[in-house]
Formats: sequence, C-alpha cells, structure tokens
Amino acid sequence: MLKVLLLGAGTMGSVHARAYKSLGNVELIGIVDRQEAKAGKLSANTSAKVFTSYEEAVAKLNAIDVIDICLPTHLHKEYVMKSIGIARNIICEKPLGLNVTEAGDMIAACEKNNVRLFVGHVVRFFPEYKRIQSLLKKGSIGTPAVVRTTRGGAFPRAWKNWYGDFEKSGGLILDLLIHDFDFLRACFGNVERVYAKKLNREDAVGENIDYALVTIRFHSGVIAHAEGTWAHQGFSYGIEIAGTKGIIDYNSAKNAPLKHRSKGKKMDGAAVEVPESPLASSPYRDELKHFIDCIVNGKDPVVTAYDALHAIEIAMAALTSCETGQPVTLSTGELTRGNEI
Repeated sequence: MLKVLLLGAGTMGSVHARAYKSLGNVELIGIVDRQEAKAGKLSANTSAKVFTSYEEAVAKLNAIDVIDICLPTHLHKEYVMKSIGIARNIICEKPLGLNVTEAGDMIAACEKNNVRLFVGHVVRFFPEYKRIQSLLKKGSIGTPAVVRTTRGGAFPRAWKNWYGDFEKSGGLILDLLIHDFDFLRACFGNVERVYAKKLNREDAVGENIDYALVTIRFHSGVIAHAEGTWAHQGFSYGIEIAGTKGIIDYNSAKNAPLKHRSKGKKMDGAAVEVPESPLASSPYRDELKHFIDCIVNGKDPVVTAYDALHAIEIAMAALTSCETGQPVTLSTGELTRGNEI
C-alpha cells in the first residue's frame, strides 16, 4: 500500500484526491493546503490528515512513499526540491516548471538522488487521444502532413487569481497549450521551428482574457497550428490531422466527437466515418493508476520528465516568438530523451 501526501486542495488536488480514493493499492495519508476548511472537506471519507503547511505534514507523517504536487506552477520547483529528501517518488502537475532551466534543475536533482519524477500531462491518457495515436501508428491516414488543434474556454478561476499573474502561471501558452505541445511532439517527433502570436497584455487591461495561435514545424515535415483561448464560455478542445490517405477529426463539443475519414480506392469515393466514444473512463484516474503501477512494478511512464521538459521548451520558443515577432528555431542537441509513439 503506497502512502501519498497531496499538496494542494484546489481544482487539480480535488481531482487527484478522488482518483486516489478509487485505487485499491493507495492510501491518501495527508492533504496540505493553507485553507484548512477546503482540505478538510477534501479529506472526508478518507484516512487523510489535514495540514496547513508542508513542514507540519512531513514532520508528523511517517513513511511517505509519494508526494503529489498540485500547487500553482511557480511553486513546483520549490516543493519538488523540498520533497526529494522525503519521498522516493514525486508526482507533479504540468507544466513541470516556469521555464526550461527550472524543469532541468528538478530533473537533475531527482536523478542525482534516485527519486522518480512523474509529470501530469493528462491528455496522453484521454481515450480519444489514445485512439488518435493508435490510428496514426497503424497508418490509417497515410503520412500526416497538416494538423490543427484548438483548446480553451473561460479564463480559469483560482486562488488569488494566480493564472492572471504571468510570472506565476506563464500565461495561456505555458499552462494550456502545453497539453497540445506534448501530445503533438509524442505523435510527430521533435520540433524544428516555432512561430506564435498572442493577445498583448495591454489589450486586455482590466480583463482576464488570453488568446494565442502557435505554428509549429516538426523535423518530420508535419506542420501544426495550435490555437488556445481563455476568452470564451464553455471549455472545449479538438484536433484535426490531415494525411495522404485520410483525416482524423476530433471535436469535444460534438455528439460524435471523434471521426476517422479514409479515402476510398478512388479519389472521389465516399468517406468512411467511425465515431468513437471518449467517455470510457476518467483520464485523471488512468494517469495516476499508471504512475502508481510504474512505481510498484518499476515500469517506465508513458510521459517522462524529459517529455515534460521538451513541452516547456516548445512553450518558451512560442513565448519568445510572440515577443520578437520572429520564428524561433529549436536546438535538439541537448534534449534527446523522451517518449514518442
């Protein structure tokens, strides 16, 4: 039975706590949050003790196997580093850090101290995205060429509006579009060049809104357009992949969200549509179940810490492009590790 200490009782902390309750080989032994009432409510029907500080939790709890960090992004590095001497396994929500240097420091420190670091890039565990990867592996649409992704909704509400502070969240590109950066890289390999545009902060004075459009060219030749928004009501996400033999089209807002259209033997033949249900299971539960399985059985995770580092690298390139108005070419000489399909 693995004993887990959860840091943060906000939105993601709540999601993780519910997932742990459903896993038979995990015991949630502690929840840390400055808002004691919120943590107390989250601990209901569990054996978890409530703490208002990390220091109090680690002083009073024994044999912590896993520390799960569901805190604002600007706190990730601090608590990963603090946790290295306490637990042999750390789970951290995405993005791993605010920049490549932070993420690299965390990975290096964990490796030096033989601590396993897992990063919550949950899109890899969504059934529909797993199905998309499967279709690509099978060559169902031939050679992929052009991709379009969309993701977003209303501006996220959080403690002290930390999403609205660029220095704490990294903004929409780092916090939201990083989902698509990670998934696209898993599908199409390393990135060659990035060009991006986003809403200027002065254009959104007094309002919590954000928007960005990122164009990515992969070394494989695939070109992707990733759109992110925190300016609309109702969250939705989608992806369209066009290849030499067909199209994969997913839109979460549709009743039959995932469709695979293959070209017939003749160019003017009728398309075949195969709708897929994305509701088979909770991807958050599947993600944590996978991480626990990796810990117990010594397996490698689907998403490595180096994958998380690569995703941040793409986000940083996009932010630099937004600032300079120029495309940014990425160097892949140093970052060579990570999982691709």
